[in-house]
Formats: sequence, structure tokens, C-alpha cells
Amino acid sequence: MQKDIHPKDYRLVVFKDMSNGEAFLSKSSTKTKDTVEWTDGKEYPLIKLEISNTSHPFYTGKMKLNDSAGRVDKFRNKYKKHLSTKETVESVEESAEPVADSAE
Repeated sequence: MQKDIHPKDYRLVVFKDMSNGEAFLSKSSTKTKDTVEWTDGKEYPLIKLEISNTSHPFYTGKMKLNDSAGRVDKFRNKYKKHLSTKETVESVEESAEPVADSAE
């Protein structure tokens, strides 16, 4: 086994699931700039999570995933012009008469 490959600076850190607000205290060596006051009155570094076991469909048994960042809306806004152009092209193609093959 290799020696000295693991970090030595483990400390208590609060992990917070941003989709449902659940938080838990654990050890980590991850660097962070945010801090939060925990239930014991002490201030700990804060690591924000997009998803955790309290909001993941596999662990909750719910098949719907909470979209905390509004990813679908961001996608639709980003590609709104492209999607509207594509819909226009599709509607024109549907209204056009089918062309018969002249090879027969």
C-alpha cells in the first residue's frame, strides 16, 4: 500500500442538501469558504450539496427528482430561439404535400 496519500487535515463540516434543507455534521478535508452555526452553537464550515440521501429518488422511494436549480427552465430559456425555430420548421414540413417517387 502507498503511504501518505490520504489527507491529514480532516475536520468537522456541515453538509447541507439545498433541495430540501436537510443538514448533517461529518468529517471532511474539503475546502470551503461558507460557514454555518450548528445546533450545538458552534460555527462549522458549510458544504452545499445538490442532492443527498434525503432527497435522492433511490433512497426516498419517490420517482420524481426535485429540480432545485431549475435546470429544465434554464435549458428552455437558453434554447428558446432554437426550439421555436425547430417547431416552425416541423409545422412547415407537416403542412407540405408528400412528394411521390418518380423512380417507378
